[in-house]
Amino acid sequence: QVQLVESGGGLVRPGGSLRLSCAASGATLDTYTVGWFRQAPGKERESISCISNSDGSTFYANSVKGRFTISRDSDKHMVYLTMNNLKPEDTATYYCAADEYDCQVIAGATNWGQGTQVTVSS
Repeated sequence: QVQLVESGGGLVRPGGSLRLSCAASGATLDTYTVGWFRQAPGKERESISCISNSDGSTFYANSVKGRFTISRDSDKHMVYLTMNNLKPEDTATYYCAADEYDCQVIAGATNWGQGTQVTVSS
Protein backbone atom coordinates (compact mmCIF):
# COMPACT_ATOMS: atom_id res chain seq x y z
CA GLN A 1 0.00 0.00 0.00
CA VAL A 2 1.11 3.52 -0.76
CA GLN A 3 1.26 6.09 2.02
CA LEU A 4 0.59 9.59 0.75
CA VAL A 5 1.52 12.83 2.47
CA GLU A 6 0.32 16.25 1.38
CA SER A 7 2.12 19.44 2.24
CA GLY A 8 2.16 23.08 1.28
CA GLY A 9 -1.12 24.26 2.68
CA GLY A 10 -1.49 27.41 4.70
CA LEU A 11 -3.14 30.78 5.04
CA VAL A 12 -3.08 33.01 1.99
CA ARG A 13 -4.82 36.21 0.97
CA PRO A 14 -7.29 36.28 -1.90
CA GLY A 15 -5.41 36.45 -5.16
CA GLY A 16 -2.43 34.69 -3.69
CA SER A 17 -0.81 31.40 -4.64
CA LEU A 18 0.17 28.13 -3.05
CA ARG A 19 1.76 24.96 -4.27
CA LEU A 20 0.63 21.71 -2.71
CA SER A 21 2.81 18.65 -2.85
CA CYS A 22 1.88 14.98 -2.75
CA ALA A 23 4.62 12.57 -1.76
CA ALA A 24 4.49 8.83 -1.44
CA SER A 25 6.24 6.24 0.65
CA GLY A 26 6.11 2.56 -0.10
CA ALA A 27 6.11 3.22 -3.82
CA THR A 28 6.79 5.95 -6.30
CA LEU A 29 4.02 8.02 -7.76
CA ASP A 30 5.40 7.79 -11.26
CA THR A 31 3.20 4.87 -12.24
CA TYR A 32 0.08 6.02 -10.45
CA THR A 33 -2.78 8.20 -11.49
CA VAL A 34 -2.95 10.97 -8.91
CA GLY A 35 -5.93 13.10 -8.12
CA TRP A 36 -6.46 16.13 -5.92
CA PHE A 37 -9.65 16.57 -3.95
CA ARG A 38 -10.88 19.08 -1.46
CA GLN A 39 -13.53 19.20 1.19
CA ALA A 40 -14.83 22.25 2.97
CA PRO A 41 -16.75 22.02 6.26
CA GLY A 42 -20.32 21.00 5.65
CA LYS A 43 -19.70 20.28 1.99
CA GLU A 44 -19.14 17.16 -0.03
CA ARG A 45 -15.72 16.16 -1.23
CA GLU A 46 -14.94 17.69 -4.60
CA SER A 47 -12.65 16.24 -7.23
CA ILE A 48 -10.64 19.14 -8.58
CA SER A 49 -7.76 17.78 -10.61
CA CYS A 50 -6.14 14.60 -11.81
CA ILE A 51 -3.13 13.49 -13.81
CA SER A 52 -3.23 10.18 -15.60
CA ASN A 53 -0.54 7.53 -15.36
CA SER A 54 -1.12 6.37 -18.92
CA ASP A 55 -0.51 9.45 -21.03
CA GLY A 56 -0.12 12.30 -18.57
CA SER A 57 -3.45 13.78 -19.50
CA THR A 58 -4.92 16.14 -16.95
CA PHE A 59 -8.36 16.97 -15.70
CA TYR A 60 -9.65 20.06 -13.92
CA ALA A 61 -12.96 20.85 -12.35
CA ASN A 62 -14.62 23.95 -13.75
CA SER A 63 -14.26 25.63 -10.38
CA VAL A 64 -10.45 25.64 -10.67
CA LYS A 65 -9.82 25.53 -14.40
CA GLY A 66 -7.42 28.25 -15.49
CA ARG A 67 -6.20 28.84 -11.94
CA PHE A 68 -4.85 25.47 -10.78
CA THR A 69 -2.22 23.33 -12.47
CA ILE A 70 -1.39 19.73 -11.70
CA SER A 71 2.07 18.48 -12.54
CA ARG A 72 4.31 15.53 -11.97
CA ASP A 73 8.02 15.58 -11.17
CA SER A 74 9.26 12.10 -11.97
CA ASP A 75 12.76 12.85 -10.72
CA LYS A 76 11.45 13.74 -7.28
CA HIS A 77 8.52 11.29 -7.41
CA MET A 78 6.14 14.07 -6.49
CA VAL A 79 2.88 15.45 -7.78
CA TYR A 80 2.10 19.10 -7.33
CA LEU A 81 -0.98 21.26 -7.42
CA THR A 82 -0.10 24.86 -8.14
CA MET A 83 -2.93 27.15 -7.15
CA ASN A 84 -3.06 30.72 -8.39
CA ASN A 85 -5.56 33.51 -7.92
CA LEU A 86 -6.95 31.85 -4.84
CA LYS A 87 -10.42 32.76 -3.68
CA PRO A 88 -12.10 32.45 -0.28
CA GLU A 89 -14.25 29.67 -1.70
CA ASP A 90 -11.09 27.63 -2.25
CA THR A 91 -10.78 27.26 1.52
CA ALA A 92 -10.84 23.55 2.30
CA THR A 93 -8.79 20.57 3.28
CA TYR A 94 -6.98 19.29 0.22
CA TYR A 95 -6.23 15.62 -0.30
CA CYS A 96 -4.27 13.69 -2.86
CA ALA A 97 -5.20 10.19 -3.89
CA ALA A 98 -3.38 7.66 -6.02
CA ASP A 99 -4.31 4.51 -7.81
CA GLU A 100 -3.31 2.48 -10.82
CA TYR A 101 -6.44 3.27 -12.80
CA ASP A 102 -7.42 6.27 -14.83
CA CYS A 103 -8.76 9.62 -13.76
CA GLN A 104 -12.36 8.64 -14.41
CA VAL A 105 -12.30 6.35 -11.37
CA ILE A 106 -9.79 8.16 -9.16
CA ALA A 107 -12.50 8.98 -6.63
CA GLY A 108 -12.46 5.31 -5.75
CA ALA A 109 -8.71 5.29 -5.14
CA THR A 110 -7.41 3.05 -2.40
CA ASN A 111 -4.59 5.36 -1.35
CA TRP A 112 -5.32 8.70 0.30
CA GLY A 113 -3.33 11.24 2.22
CA GLN A 114 -4.36 12.89 5.48
CA GLY A 115 -4.93 16.26 3.89
CA THR A 116 -3.49 19.74 4.14
CA GLN A 117 -5.50 22.80 5.07
CA VAL A 118 -5.78 25.74 2.72
CA THR A 119 -7.36 28.90 4.04
CA VAL A 120 -7.94 31.89 1.80
CA SER A 121 -8.78 34.95 3.80
CA SER A 122 -7.91 38.59 4.06
